[in-house]
Amino acid sequence: MKTSHYLKTYVSLCVTLLLAFSLSAQTGFTEFSGKVVNGNSKKGLEAVSLNINETNISTITNSEGEFVIKVPNEYLDSKVMVALLGYNTRVIPLSEMSQNDNVIKLYEAVTQLSTVSISTFKDAKNLVRKVFENRENSLDDEYVDMTAFYRETIKRRNRNVSLTEAVVNILKQPNTSAQRDIIQLGKARKSTDYKRLDTVSVKLQGGPFSTIYLDIMKYPDYIFNDETIDSYEFSFNETSTINNQNVYVVDFMPKNNELNINYIGKLYIDAQSLALARADYSLDVSDMKKTKNLLVKKKPSSIEVYPLEANYKVDYKAKNGKWYYSYSSLDLKFKINKKRQLFNKVYTLSSEMAVTDWEITTVDRKVKSKDRLKPSVIITDAISGFSDPNFWGQYNLIEPDKSIESAIEKIKKNITRQKERERKQKSANGKP
Repeated sequence: MKTSHYLKTYVSLCVTLLLAFSLSAQTGFTEFSGKVVNGNSKKGLEAVSLNINETNISTITNSEGEFVIKVPNEYLDSKVMVALLGYNTRVIPLSEMSQNDNVIKLYEAVTQLSTVSISTFKDAKNLVRKVFENRENSLDDEYVDMTAFYRETIKRRNRNVSLTEAVVNILKQPNTSAQRDIIQLGKARKSTDYKRLDTVSVKLQGGPFSTIYLDIMKYPDYIFNDETIDSYEFSFNETSTINNQNVYVVDFMPKNNELNINYIGKLYIDAQSLALARADYSLDVSDMKKTKNLLVKKKPSSIEVYPLEANYKVDYKAKNGKWYYSYSSLDLKFKINKKRQLFNKVYTLSSEMAVTDWEITTVDRKVKSKDRLKPSVIITDAISGFSDPNFWGQYNLIEPDKSIESAIEKIKKNITRQKERERKQKSANGKP
């Protein structure tokens, strides 16, 4: 099985433990914000999809259930579809929503596929094989232009030390094509507090590629292929729903430790089309000897890196009978030890990307090499963007969690203090 290169990080000790374009530019838009909660517990719901009907404009909620969605004024007569796996979907006219403080309640769906329906397949593995063998039937085999919002955070313990945000344009290649997806950078901003990193700095190689390669329907070899699928056990779990449609839930885990990389997780398969609607899985890190330095591409000999957690997620959306990549995220937690020294640091790296608009194109749009991001890219620092509250303009993004909002506020304050110091220095030097 191929080693998943999108998982790899760089490590070095001197400040390097390296671990868009709007499709339809609008001059006028209205912003709606609020929170999606469980209708019974009132707890905020994470990763809820909000999609404007008759368009491909969408966003998702953050870990606290909060959202912001920017709607071009020409679509203000539309409705927003609010959907989450395992919950009944709601469709709400935008005219019934206020611009701020909306509270949308979702209620858990109670569904059960019949035993006859499940017994159509000899076992869960046969169903999974069918999903990947017939992916041409469920996926649109055309070029798709996508606008997406990407965020990457790095924490030492529970403190943010690095934050990167970007709007990117993705040219998704046909799923049957061997060509890899192309990503162009639109707007980006990034800040890193190296003081909190001590002698170690963490950066994610690949930026948006770290999430796009989680699209296992486009890149199935990263987890299941003809050679590795037999090394996993598959079993049916309780059925669920997504967008008010029934889905099979298939658990999978390795039979043994014969693979270099083992995953444990769930596949959510649309019962009608047999398309993959979602996948949640984790790297098996139980064998520390086997996983030591597994996610590291390069490091000093004095450093050892142990993954403590590695969690992945990918979501797809259906339209006109076809399924499209919609969202993916990864969360890595790892410990860094330095030989012969009392050096033990724990870092968390998270990245996520949500498609906020897209359109099918029949043309293989040519993108010059100089305009393409490379899988080895590290997003260029653009710290000045954090001082501008309207930095993103009409672009949709994922509403930041409280910890990220706090980090952004600190960045803004640092910029203000730096400008004040520069002003005083110029004044002391007699300059206007």
